Amino acid sequence: MGNFWIPHKQIKSFYHTFLKYLLVKNDDLLYICLYTMTSTYYNGRLGNQIIRNLAVSLIAEKHNLRVDYCNNEVISELGINLFSGTNTFNDTIILDDDNYFSVYNSTSLTHNLDPNNSFFQTKEISNLLYNYLRTYKIKLNIINKNPFNNRYNTNNDLYIHIRLADVAQYSPGIDYYMNAIKTIEFDNLYISTDDTTHDIVKQIIDSYPATKILDYNEILTIQFASTCKNIVLSHGSFSALIGYLSFFSKINYHEYESTKMWYGDLFSISNWIKHSVKHTN
Repeated sequence: MGNFWIPHKQIKSFYHTFLKYLLVKNDDLLYICLYTMTSTYYNGRLGNQIIRNLAVSLIAEKHNLRVDYCNNEVISELGINLFSGTNTFNDTIILDDDNYFSVYNSTSLTHNLDPNNSFFQTKEISNLLYNYLRTYKIKLNIINKNPFNNRYNTNNDLYIHIRLADVAQYSPGIDYYMNAIKTIEFDNLYISTDDTTHDIVKQIIDSYPATKILDYNEILTIQFASTCKNIVLSHGSFSALIGYLSFFSKINYHEYESTKMWYGDLFSISNWIKHSVKHTN
């Protein structure tokens, strides 16, 4: 007997039930059997995928739901172990921001879930995920998996995330970054960005020539950044995730601008430092 999966990246929206096909051999004939299960797919970049998967995982753990997670092996490198149980059902319902907590808080679950058209970035869901990641067992596993964990509480470094590329027009702007830097005493300044040629990056380096540009992959970037004592975040899910996993850091972020939000309310964390400056590019 063998099995195969419909490729996540090729699947269209009307296939959101994610049918799993099994090839079953009987009397030298192959029969295609199929059943539905909860699956997540590659909708958005890694930050979006982690947040969506984690939101589903919390429900799956509560209801022993079987889930096929996209990018599971990559995400596990962070020490985030997504839960998959044994329960599958014949029917599937949409899981979105509006019904998330009613499903999460339900006493029983009788359907598979299709979470793939939602990003689960409301303030309430974001705070649930943030608090979950900081429970003792989960936090300890993430710390132990971090190859830079010897840096926790042993440095006075500043890390800045600058998200640009396809959303550069929504950047909080150079004033935000420069003003945030001026409020922080630090020994070393690190930046990670998806556009090292942008004027924002150039201006920071001109003002702080010893700045080091990180050239890690996404997982190592999160892990290194989260060990720095001081962090200045950009916008978006990847930046927020860095903040969520920075257990011993002081986190700075820019206030929301309603006309420039291409993400959810990911940054309304009570002990984070909010900066309010005029948007400039």
